[in-house]
Amino acid sequence: MVAVFNKELLSWYLITLKLKETVEAGVPRSVDSPTSAGKLITSSEQQWNVQVQDGSDNGEEDCNSADHEWVISIKDKLDQACQDEAAGSWAKLSIYRIPKSLREGDDRAYVPQIVSLGPYHYGRKRLKDMDKHKWRSLYQVLKRTNHDIKLYLNSMKELEEKARSCYEGPIILTSNEFVEMMVLDGCFILELFRGAAVGFKELGYSRNDPVFAMRGFMHSIQRDMIMLENQVPLFVLDRLLGLQIGTPDQRGLVSKLILRFFDPLIPTDEPLRMSDRNKLESSLNHYATTFDPLTDQGGLHCVDVFRRSLLRTGPQPTPKMWIRRWSHSARVADKRRQQLVHCVTELRESGIKFKKRTTDRFWDIKFEDGILHIPRLLIHDGTKSLFLNIIAFEQCHLDCSNDITTYVIFMDNLINSPEDVGYLHYCGIIEHWLGNDGEVSDLFNRLCQEVVFDINDSYLSQLSGQLNRYYNHRWNAWRASLKHNYFNNPWAIISFFAAVVLLLLTLAQTFYGVYGYYNPRG
Repeated sequence: MVAVFNKELLSWYLITLKLKETVEAGVPRSVDSPTSAGKLITSSEQQWNVQVQDGSDNGEEDCNSADHEWVISIKDKLDQACQDEAAGSWAKLSIYRIPKSLREGDDRAYVPQIVSLGPYHYGRKRLKDMDKHKWRSLYQVLKRTNHDIKLYLNSMKELEEKARSCYEGPIILTSNEFVEMMVLDGCFILELFRGAAVGFKELGYSRNDPVFAMRGFMHSIQRDMIMLENQVPLFVLDRLLGLQIGTPDQRGLVSKLILRFFDPLIPTDEPLRMSDRNKLESSLNHYATTFDPLTDQGGLHCVDVFRRSLLRTGPQPTPKMWIRRWSHSARVADKRRQQLVHCVTELRESGIKFKKRTTDRFWDIKFEDGILHIPRLLIHDGTKSLFLNIIAFEQCHLDCSNDITTYVIFMDNLINSPEDVGYLHYCGIIEHWLGNDGEVSDLFNRLCQEVVFDINDSYLSQLSGQLNRYYNHRWNAWRASLKHNYFNNPWAIISFFAAVVLLLLTLAQTFYGVYGYYNPRG
């Protein structure tokens, strides 16, 4: 018994030594044990060691994997930025998406409500009703010209890349979809242009046509077609019209049609002159290009051509040289310096008068001898959308002056209340078809809320300086106050002179009384 006991004790001792070596080495080993207890201890120790090792390894692997995926995602973004930079044709960009800062709270002024033109609003469900009329217009073109549709599709294929580069951001349309859209929208636009110039009956449309007839519905279509996001490049329209009339390389005729079609939107009550209309109709009949003030300047799209037509006559005043040098050193416009002039009420208190100027250039404002001459401005329900889209184009397009923006901000400074609008209406400067003067005041006060422009690069900067200097002269304010309080009507004038005569007689009586007291006759 003693020997057996010693043998078992020796076995336990050896097992303990091996377990100790295994734990210290950190390497799992299978230890043969003559007893079940020995096997249980050995397996539990091995399992614990394996779990510890696996836990540490998995933690490091997970951490390294997350860092690796993060770096890969950053590299992918940089690769995409490199591709965008290489593929971006910024120099050709001309049809922009309206920035969110401009369109907040006034989305209807930038988004078409009836017809979609171009890719930005392509496929919108509520605008699909006009698609069938687009196809009708294309059918009429092919029927009238006896052309095959392949002629137009192949021609647009040649211009596809150039046309895509005019739009901002990627255009998610296949090549066939984009070419089909250009042909369909372009022919629809040209049919409207030509119908407005020579009559839709001449083009083969019925006098009761629901779209191709000069009715009130056409005004809503015009308003959609002058929106910046709803444009087709002018060179596309030039090519399509050239194919229709047999001169593919013609230029300038579409610009004439644009001027005629959008003439009702001009913010003056001066329509297109009859002589200009006759020349336009003659040029359409003979496909000549003699009458077009914009041919030499070119054009990008309808908004650009229409804006050029508003500013086409008269030289633009330029700022002084020292102002221009200073403005080059600080090109970021300061939002705090958009206050060009004071409002009408304040200017009147300083003695400045307002007078309507007879001209069709609504932006051509003059200030002479204390009188501010402002051309007549007609405001209707489409004026807001018109001004907002032209302002957005001037804000987005680098090679574009800020003349319309300057004019709108100047008028916004003049108009702070319905009373200001009422006085300008009394002077014949503002004529509006809105509900009341308060709506006109709100219109101008909201047009340029998020617009920032360089006041030193404004064609009205010199005039504004003259106006402010006149306003700051105290003698002008005193003279105006005297005239307003004592010479505003004939009875006030008579009362004033009667008071002056009475004052002179009182002074004379006082003088003779004092003189007789110190120098009596005796």
